[in-house]
Parts: sequence; C-alpha cells; structure tokens
Amino acid sequence: MNNPAARQLFLGLECGGTRTVALLADVSGRAAKRIEAGPANLRLLSDTQLVSHFQSIAKVFPKPSALGIGMAGARTEADWKRIRDAAAKIWKETPCAATNDLETALAVGRMQNEEGRMKKKNKTHRATPHSSFFILHSSLPQVLVLSGTGSCCYGRNAAGKTAKVGGWGHILGDKGSGYEIGMRALKAVVFYYDTDGVWPKLGERILNALELNEPNDLIPWVQKVNKSEISKLAVQVFAAWERGDKIAADILEGAAQSLAKDAAACARRLSSGKKPARFVLAGSVLLKQPKFAQRVGEILRKLSPGCLVAPLERESVWGAVQLARQVFEKSGARVAGMELHAGSVEETQYKPPVETLKLSPTEQRNPRSVHLDRLPLNQAIALMLSEDATIPRAILAERKKIERVLNFIVRAFRSGGRLLYVGAGTSGRLGVLDASECPPTFRTPPEMVQSIMAGGYTALWQAVEGAEDDFAGGAKAIEFRGVNSRDVVVGIAASGRTPYVWGALKEAKRRGAKTALLCFNPFLKISRAAKPDVVIAPNIGPEVLTGSTRLKAGTATKLILNIFTTLSMVRIGKVVSNLMVDLNPSNVKLRDRAARIVQALAEVDYAKAQAALEKSGWVIKKALRRLGKKSRQ
Repeated sequence: MNNPAARQLFLGLECGGTRTVALLADVSGRAAKRIEAGPANLRLLSDTQLVSHFQSIAKVFPKPSALGIGMAGARTEADWKRIRDAAAKIWKETPCAATNDLETALAVGRMQNEEGRMKKKNKTHRATPHSSFFILHSSLPQVLVLSGTGSCCYGRNAAGKTAKVGGWGHILGDKGSGYEIGMRALKAVVFYYDTDGVWPKLGERILNALELNEPNDLIPWVQKVNKSEISKLAVQVFAAWERGDKIAADILEGAAQSLAKDAAACARRLSSGKKPARFVLAGSVLLKQPKFAQRVGEILRKLSPGCLVAPLERESVWGAVQLARQVFEKSGARVAGMELHAGSVEETQYKPPVETLKLSPTEQRNPRSVHLDRLPLNQAIALMLSEDATIPRAILAERKKIERVLNFIVRAFRSGGRLLYVGAGTSGRLGVLDASECPPTFRTPPEMVQSIMAGGYTALWQAVEGAEDDFAGGAKAIEFRGVNSRDVVVGIAASGRTPYVWGALKEAKRRGAKTALLCFNPFLKISRAAKPDVVIAPNIGPEVLTGSTRLKAGTATKLILNIFTTLSMVRIGKVVSNLMVDLNPSNVKLRDRAARIVQALAEVDYAKAQAALEKSGWVIKKALRRLGKKSRQ
C-alpha cells in the first residue's frame, strides 16, 4: 500500500467531433474507469468552452497523476499549448501533454506492435492473425485509415516522417466517412425518385429511421440537422447492403474505393521505393462494419501489393493514456514502445534564432509617462503627441536600410514578383491595411502586395490564442502562398522576436526570396545563418503605455509601410508628378478625383476630362492617351 507507483493513475482523453472518451488507467495498464462526454473539436471551441469541457470531465476524474489529450482539430504547437493551458486551469500542477487525435490512434498501433513483440519474445502468447501482423512488421511505415463521422488517413514511417491525406471536414472532404455515406444515400434516393418516379427501398428505410412521412419531409430535416445526424444514416445504408440493395452497394463501393485510394496515397508519401506499408483500420465505420473493412482491405492490397491490413484492436484513447504516462516520466524515457513526436509531449516552444542584448525598448517603461494615470487630459494629450514627434527622426536614422528594401521591392515588381508582409497582432493588421489599400490607390492586382496575418482573418478583429507563437504556421503560410526568388517578404514584429514571423522569414529565405525584418528593437543579436537580408530597427524608445506597441511602434510601422508601397509604385510608373495616374475610380468621390487628375495633366477643362474618362472606361492613363498626353510608364 505504500508503493507510490500503485497510486499513479493516468488519464487519457480522446476528443473527437462526435464524442470525447476519457479513460483512467493504472501504471500496469489496467483500466480503472471510462466515461464518454460530448464532442470537442478544437477548431470549434473557444477557450472558455474548452475549459468548460474539461471541467465536466474533472468532476469524474479530479486528481490524475498525469494527462494525455488527443483532440480533433489540434494541428500545431500553438493548438497543443491552448489545450495544455485550458487543462492547467482545471487540473492544476498536473503534467499534461497534448496532440491531435490521429497521433494517439496511431500510437495505439505502435503499442499493439510492441505488446505483440514482447509476448512472442517471452513465448507466453499464442499469436492471432492480427497480433502476428504487428509482431512481424514493426519497421514498416504505418498508416491509420480512419472512418467514423469524418475520415482521414494519417501515417508515420520509421524515420518519423508524417503524411496526412484527407481530414478536410465534411464540406471539403470526409471521403468514405459515415457522413459522406449518409449524404450520398440522401442524394441517391431523391435522384432515383426523380428519374424513375418510384421511391426506392433505401429511401423507405431512411424515412422509417427518421420517422418522416414522405420525401418532401427530408428538405426541412436536412437543413436543420448537424453532421453527426447525417452520419447516423450510414447504419441504414449498411443494413440495406446486407439485404442486397443495389443503391446501397454502389454507395459503399464508392466509399471503400475512396478510403483505399487515399490510404494508398498516404503510404506512397511515406515509403522510399516500393517498401510496403501496414494499414491500421480505425473509426466506427470500419470497426463496426467488418464486411466493409474487408472490402477496403481487398482494394488496398491491389493498390499497394505486399501491404498488411488489420483493424485497431484497442480503443484509440489508450494512445492518450500512454501519452499521459510518457509525460509523467521525468526522464522522458520510452514507455511501452510508444514514440510520439517531441512537440506533442514536451512543452517545447520554438525559440527564434535571435536574442536581445538588453530589454527591448517596446517593453521598457517610459519615465515621462509614469504618472499617466494622474495627468490632466490636456497634458496627457501633449505627452502622447510629443512622443509621436520623435518617430520620424528615428526612422530617418534607418533611411539607407529602408532604401535597400525599396530597391528590392521595385525589382520584384518589375520582374513580376510580389511584396508580402507577415505579422501578428497590431503588426499583422497594419500589413493587411497597407496591402488592401494598393488595389484602389494604384490599380494593382490583389496578389501584387499581400499580407499574411498570424491566426488568419479571425485575428483581424480579435486575438487568436497562440497564433504568434506558431513558427511552423508562418513557414506554412509562405509555402502555400508559393513564395519564390522573385518575391520580397517583410516580417513585421515590434519586439523582433515573434516566432510566426521568424518561421515565415526562414522559409522565404530558403525559397530564395529577399527578406527584411521591420522591428523596433535595436538590441537584437541574430544568428548569421538566419539573418534576413535587411533588418530595419528604429529606436523609437519605450511606449507611453508600457508594452502597447499599437502606439509608437504602430505609428512607425504605418509610416514605413507607406514608404515601401508609395515610393515603389512611384518608381514603376503609377504616379506622375504627385498624382495617382493608376487610381481606380470606384465611387463618386474617386471619379471626381480622376477627372481632376486628367484635367491637370492634359490641361483641359473638367468636362472634357470627364468625357475622356467615360470613353476610356475610367482608366486615367487611357484617358490621357486619348487626349494626346503621354503618361510616364
């Protein structure tokens, strides 16, 4: 009774789009208690909802020794941190590791492999076909083929490389899932009803299951139900299939083909040469419908000769339990043969290749504003404006660096390249603002000046937890914008240390793009290998409100971005004199401005300028040519 190990209990949570399974197990791997709770997809939960979800589970499991959480929608380190932070509010001071639900399911396959290997070594286990599969082929790439409410194929090879095919959700993907089977059944029965004038047997079965009276009742039903309700219709399709229903057979054959093709594609991305893979079938559709799983296996063996196919023998929540046990181990040693990627186990955060030799001015306290909370308003106004007045001089000190970046941008535009801003928070929003103003001001195509905002469009109006810490997210954004050697990428980070921005800069540099960092920390020390082509770091001093970089840093950022786009557009011929000759006159005010521009440059009266614009489709340069005036290109 005094053995501390006997009191160790590990709680695993598998959180999916349909339900959450919570399992408590002891150190020997025996289940102590299991419950089911509501769905939990991280992409669909606010931080408050996430904490509330964990609170409901903690009522049953208040004091585990450690937590392992695999959650749908958790893709990045920033996502895993969100989960850990929410769990820490409920299970205080309890070690916690988080990953996605695919990793925990895949981990169970590795656990089965290790268990089978050990049993065979000890000669105490009579191998079943499934267990021998895991024993004999431990070095092969492993692919999880998941079909439940949704679907996805996810794999990992011996070198740790991962690949994912599917998992795009029911609007973009979910091929071969319960949802797709149910939705295809609904579409099929109404299609055959329309073409043959006879309501099919599968349709009768669906109406009976839903307690609906006639086909038209399906219209309001399908409009109000969720993904899970539609996926439940898959049960009716399988039942009809067992009775020889041809429509059901066609639907399920298509689903099996889709799943097998996706799984084989995932395996190809993991295998070097023609090395076979092992496929582990998981999810309610595959595990509860063995005949369907058998058909998926048959197709897989044709698509991937030599492959091995077996169902997941234990609930995937056991992978979360093992994750809990792993994080509990102080030494970080392997536990039961399970090796999750480091980011899902350790509280690792990417550290940018930069350090600050002293506290960044953006974080220092401003001695002039220490009594800000007690200043009369007129003095506070004067203080803020006097602080802002110091900004231009600080920017001028960086003029040569700004000029160098401008030359990069002009060369990029002339060669068909692009300018991309990358930032988080205020910095990112200012990049969005400057990029969005270019098409109306200079008639540029939207892709010519782009912005990448950590956290995406949601972050434009509200904070997205952990977005700026997502180094991999910044790199992915650069990859999926197709950045190349003709482009210029400007990272904006007031402190100079934002991981998202550094991820973007690293990937942009790898792709041959010109790179620049705009920050307000002149004390940065950047590793030589990671240093951007230009670092612009005006010393604007501390903010009036300590750390609030939407103030002086924000103003300085806006000024510098104004310089980048305005002067680069001047250099490529979109300005004559100080007039915007590529203005897009999209409203009454701008059409009036366009007419006055043509009037001034062509030296004609207002009416003639307006007429020329109307005949030229309100393109100023065309109007000028019509009037015999050449605009500089």
